[in-house]
Amino acid sequence: MDDDAERSTASPTPGPSRCRLCGTALTPAESDSDEQPTHSNATATNTFCSTGCRQIDETLDEPTPGDEAGQPAAGSTPSIETADDSAATSADAPAPDRTFLRVDGMYAATCERYLESVAKSQDGVTDAAASYVTETIRIDHDPARSSAAELEAALTTTGYTAYRREEASSDDETGGTRRSREMSGLRKRRTDDMLEVRYVIGIVFGSFLLIPYAALLYPTYLASVFDWRVLALYDEAFTGFGGLLFLPLFFTVTGAVLYLTGMPLLRGAYVSLKHRQPSTQLLASLTVVSAFCYGTIAFVSGRNDLYYDLTIIVAAIVMAALFYEATVKRQAMDRLTELTISQVDTARVFDSAGSETGSDPADPTAAATTAADPDTSTQHTRTVPVTDLSAGDRVLVRAGERIPVDGELVASSCTVDEAVVTGESLPISKTPGDAVVGGSVVTGDAAIVAVGDRTDSSIDRLTRTVWNLQSAAHGIQRRADELAAIFLPIVLGAGALVGAWNVFHGNGLASTTTVLAVLLTIMVASPWALGLATPYSIASSIREAMDHGIVVFDETVFERLREIDTVVFDKTGTLTTGEMTVLEADGSPALLRAAGRLERHASHPAAAAITAAFASNGGPGSSGSPDAPNAVDDSASDGGTVDDSTRSRDERESTDPTDRPDPTDSAGDEFVREFTDHGNGVSGVVDGDRLLVGHPDLFGDRDWDLDPELAERASDAREAGNLPVVIGRNGRTEGLVVVGDEARDDWEETVTALSESGVSVVVLTGDEGRSADAFARHPGVDHVFTGVPPDGKTEAIRRLRTDDRVAMVGDGTNDAPALAAADLGLSLGGGTALASDAADLAIVDDDLTGVERAFALARAARRRVVRNLALALSYNAIVVPLALAGLLNPLFTAVAVGVSAGLIVLNSSRSLLPA
Repeated sequence: MDDDAERSTASPTPGPSRCRLCGTALTPAESDSDEQPTHSNATATNTFCSTGCRQIDETLDEPTPGDEAGQPAAGSTPSIETADDSAATSADAPAPDRTFLRVDGMYAATCERYLESVAKSQDGVTDAAASYVTETIRIDHDPARSSAAELEAALTTTGYTAYRREEASSDDETGGTRRSREMSGLRKRRTDDMLEVRYVIGIVFGSFLLIPYAALLYPTYLASVFDWRVLALYDEAFTGFGGLLFLPLFFTVTGAVLYLTGMPLLRGAYVSLKHRQPSTQLLASLTVVSAFCYGTIAFVSGRNDLYYDLTIIVAAIVMAALFYEATVKRQAMDRLTELTISQVDTARVFDSAGSETGSDPADPTAAATTAADPDTSTQHTRTVPVTDLSAGDRVLVRAGERIPVDGELVASSCTVDEAVVTGESLPISKTPGDAVVGGSVVTGDAAIVAVGDRTDSSIDRLTRTVWNLQSAAHGIQRRADELAAIFLPIVLGAGALVGAWNVFHGNGLASTTTVLAVLLTIMVASPWALGLATPYSIASSIREAMDHGIVVFDETVFERLREIDTVVFDKTGTLTTGEMTVLEADGSPALLRAAGRLERHASHPAAAAITAAFASNGGPGSSGSPDAPNAVDDSASDGGTVDDSTRSRDERESTDPTDRPDPTDSAGDEFVREFTDHGNGVSGVVDGDRLLVGHPDLFGDRDWDLDPELAERASDAREAGNLPVVIGRNGRTEGLVVVGDEARDDWEETVTALSESGVSVVVLTGDEGRSADAFARHPGVDHVFTGVPPDGKTEAIRRLRTDDRVAMVGDGTNDAPALAAADLGLSLGGGTALASDAADLAIVDDDLTGVERAFALARAARRRVVRNLALALSYNAIVVPLALAGLLNPLFTAVAVGVSAGLIVLNSSRSLLPA
């Protein structure tokens, strides 16, 4: 098989009309274009949807199936068009349903295997993939044999609570990410609240039992070792316990603590045993259960060496750490509730009865009138759930709103910002007949959208793509669990040897002496404190990360972050600010100021940037002060003087600023006499002059002279990925403003720090042209790929993962599949909800330097974990010598527990990073 044949086999079934790299459907022009790059065999199946996909295919090696454990093979990236379509099991068999469940209570890789086995045991289930990292499970099933509700009930077992992700809701309707709605929903809160209630009740019960220990039993144990006069009263006390008299009280109280407080611990041990995967919770359970059994047998035997206190203290401490970890994670989720929501749940659809009021929504003329005056359109529309839309319905979307579904623009022109889906930073002008993407924002005029054949949006399909990738992201075995697998045979082996020794010396196998000796050995040898060290280390590291503006969603993040070889940055909104600003301007101050006044009536993002920069005598974002950002100083040109002839009539007639009307009142702006929005620009009369401001093509359409030099400069600006805005006055062009997305001030510092630490840097962007040239010139950047669609970004991540561990940094919805496909996803706090849902780590302060800071935290967190795991063994270091010397008693074990826990807490309280 030749190379091209191998590539074709691994490709995502592109066919003659799909991109060879990412599987995106191609237009006929793209499929037939002679300019599209192809490989040597030059077939249609080798056509690419963009130059970015071609660059990625030529630069990055394609992985072979099986290169990525637990991940789909290269080329199998689910495209936006097919993300929620399940593959049929055969040509004739219907495709199974795919259900996504969130499962509360997942905490380790053993939970994944357990829940997958439970799901696959259900009738009609063909496949299941669980991930404790995202607390999700994906199930392919025959709905006629097992419904989604039945699967939800089946997986709500053994302490787990399952519910469908589509039904995630919260009592708080303020919004937030879907992840935060899931985590703060009723079921999740009920789980967390029950954990808190059980813990508090258990501690209250345990306190009643510890009172007699502190007042009576501990002094007795001390008196048996030290001959102190003050302890003489306790000497030989309680040596002949009437066990049956006190047993019901001690047994009941300790049993209640074990059930209420320690049940999650015992459940973890059960799952661990079921899957033969030792965990720290199993080691802690060995200690508490053996102490409980020892205390019961000793009580019945009339002995006073009761280890019920060990059961209570260890169960309380370990569960306190787990509860603390859950609380910190919940607080981390609360930091993300203010992010932008990309999904749209409702739509404003034209009512079929609209014609009764004199408007037929099917009539283009009437529809155009409605779009031009959206405030009068409410009488013809009704708000319905997006799920109730049908193909062909006409939906009204006002300026500033998101388009709820994919469809076709009808009746009127508008400007649309599709960056949330495509990653393209520049808004796009749309005319009737153009396709529009669900999730994109209408930025200029209102839009009337005819719903397409599919009544979901690209955002919805991106969401399911993310869910597919998340459920395949299996967790890693925690380092402490790896230690548990080493210690468990040692603990059990020690118990067996002690039991054999007692039998050899004439004690029966079931004798009290033998049983107590075995139980005592397990209590002494089992390093239960590993169950404290791990969750407490995780919780303290997550909390400190939050203090540095970094939100971590699961405990594997720091481990995976330390293993990263390559960091991939999205450009728009990540390496750049994501906001339109004026980059350069050419024109007299009076001309630019007039353009700013005219643009303040438009809703295009570029208009806001021009207004903020040049409407210095009033307008959004301007204080009228020369110190205002980007304000134009009248003395900045023409050698510091202003030619009075260039000033408008209004300016010459009014020299007192207080006599001028307030331009911030758009209804009474006396500077602007007329205003017209042309879609790709605006025109009007400002201060008596006729102005035309917009795209160079607008000047040809309006028969205005376009200066060749300005036209060439505008073309260069567009090629560089910026938006050129030409300004004309009274029939001829006089100025040019270049608007674009500025690079963040700290991007070079971040890239340099990552490069110096040995991490490769790759930049991906949906923008075409030279918009990423500045990043490509940085010596720390290894590759820059431009014009890459969302599916292409995901495929680039897969190819990079062939040889490296890859982290993806992004902020937009279009980045979400790539964030989920990477070994680790990082989203910036100014990003969209879907990006945050897909990421493992969020930098909530929208601070790019937080990326390098996260790497530093991960390295420091590793040192903390290693120290805590070592300190966890201090318990065994104290009690083992005492047991060998025959001096061990419940008081000394309690002291050892306190010392071990105290050392772990103190070490975890130290700051990870220098102040």
